[in-house]
Amino acid sequence: MGRVLALDYGTKRTGIAITDEMQLIASGLTTVATRELIPFLKNYCETENVECVIVGEPKQRDGMPSDVEGEIQKFLELLSHSLPNLPTYRVDERFTSKMAFQTMIDSGLKKKQRQNKALIDEISATILLQDYLNRKK
Repeated sequence: MGRVLALDYGTKRTGIAITDEMQLIASGLTTVATRELIPFLKNYCETENVECVIVGEPKQRDGMPSDVEGEIQKFLELLSHSLPNLPTYRVDERFTSKMAFQTMIDSGLKKKQRQNKALIDEISATILLQDYLNRKK
């Protein structure tokens, strides 16, 4: 069984989370500048056994796609050309950023640490991935 990788895609940076090989636990991996995302993923997939990629599907409260969806579609096309054998799935990511911020508060991070948007993106990807794992069971 391979790892599952999740992306909380953003126009500036993308949070990345990964599972263990048994696909039991989601852990934050890193945050990468979005312009460097494809090279990062190619390199990571060469060194690790990645089974599939989960990409967050941002929606507005009314269920309509958010403004960034067009950029995500362009990225998904580029990803499918760059890593054609890697399946990609979408998961609703509504409220993951708010949940990530609350997680930071609950874990006792100081206000300055909670302002780290890269950390919020990484935690959001982890929440997205854990949600995927929970639904898969």
